[in-house]
Amino acid sequence: MNRRDLLRSTMGAATAAAVAGLVGPSTVAAATAAGRSRASTLRVRILMYDGVEEVDSIGPAEVFDIARVYYDAKVDVRYVTVDEPRVITMNRGAKMVVEHRWRPDDADIVVVPGGGWRDPSAPGTHVEIARGVIPRTLADAHDGTRIIAGVCVGVMLMSAAGLTKNRPCTTHNLAKERLEAEGGIIKKARVVDAGTVVTAGGVTSGIDQALWLVEREFGPDMAVGVEGVLEHERRGAVWRA
Repeated sequence: MNRRDLLRSTMGAATAAAVAGLVGPSTVAAATAAGRSRASTLRVRILMYDGVEEVDSIGPAEVFDIARVYYDAKVDVRYVTVDEPRVITMNRGAKMVVEHRWRPDDADIVVVPGGGWRDPSAPGTHVEIARGVIPRTLADAHDGTRIIAGVCVGVMLMSAAGLTKNRPCTTHNLAKERLEAEGGIIKKARVVDAGTVVTAGGVTSGIDQALWLVEREFGPDMAVGVEGVLEHERRGAVWRA
């Protein structure tokens, strides 16, 4: 039993009551029912690389895992690389052991975080765009059977893969001009849902994007419930195709 499963199994009545107090018992009941009713497990893969932004990657993972832990959502969240499993050094210096290599057929949602945009010579999105492996993998994976969800300048990796060309999209303010120059149709929204391509603005908008995807996959009660546990209030618009 892992740490989160242990947490859930030992929450007890007091914690359950506290969660119900955050969002209301009817929301808890509806959210839990929604989580259990999904026919198959939603496989969420967070794509990691050296220089990746901590909040871009960990924030969305936390949203999906809270849905699993607190509301029995059928979700499997994993951090993955396109290379061999290894230790990733993140943008602010944190290190993470990434144990899984991503196979495109093993994902329903692929979250592409950003990181390292200000210094093109530092590990991060510029280096990964130049290396080309992630863009090629994303291009191959975008076959209409899964959602590719870019956070912040992770959207620029999607742009390099051709995923945002002639599509509604957004990214961090620092990169919008380049995204538009590469063919993206910029929308003034925090999250832009263009079907199998979903993009979000800077850093913390990845949490809002993940909450939107929870709502899209499991319904609004689930999203409201996860919001309550996070003690986070979504802001900004979701633009939908």
